[in-house]
Amino acid sequence: MPKGEATIMRVRHRLSGVIYCAAIGTVLLAGAAAQTAPTQGPRRGGPPPAARGRGAAPRVQGTLLQVMRGILYPASNVIFAAQTDDPAAIKPAPDPATSPNPLTSAYGGWNAVENSGIALAEAASLLTIPGRMCSNGRPAPIQNADWQMWVQELRTAGMAAYKAAQAKNQDAILDAAGVVTEACSHCHDR
Repeated sequence: MPKGEATIMRVRHRLSGVIYCAAIGTVLLAGAAAQTAPTQGPRRGGPPPAARGRGAAPRVQGTLLQVMRGILYPASNVIFAAQTDDPAAIKPAPDPATSPNPLTSAYGGWNAVENSGIALAEAASLLTIPGRMCSNGRPAPIQNADWQMWVQELRTAGMAAYKAAQAKNQDAILDAAGVVTEACSHCHDR
């Protein structure tokens, strides 16, 4: 590979790593803020709220459907794919830094399954932020006891997938995928 192309590949790899870290950091910060800061309703533009205590109140950016489609659905698909395709045997994409498939990306294989488990567990906190709206325009029922139970089930399911991926155990992934499916169906069946 010519020297110029190798440099471009390294730059693209580093940029995708920075973008990925920024996205995960945003999710983690939003989850931490949801657990530690006082909350308020959704904000539509304008300056951020004044910092209170250890952080500012979390801002709701998307609907429940957008969070599902943007975080929970893709992360669960990685876990479901790992049931039948051994993550250790999945070959990286020709350019892993730009692969849209987490399993073939620069952080692919079992690492992608670990990251997906953590994404499910952390994103559960996003479902508890006051002001989150359903796609039908109604507020998400975050105060309902069953909602809180289902969010906890999602956290537990994410951590089960994370632990199975850490062990690189495909049988454990089958079990964890079952826990994910059950957690999702409890909420979706309602």
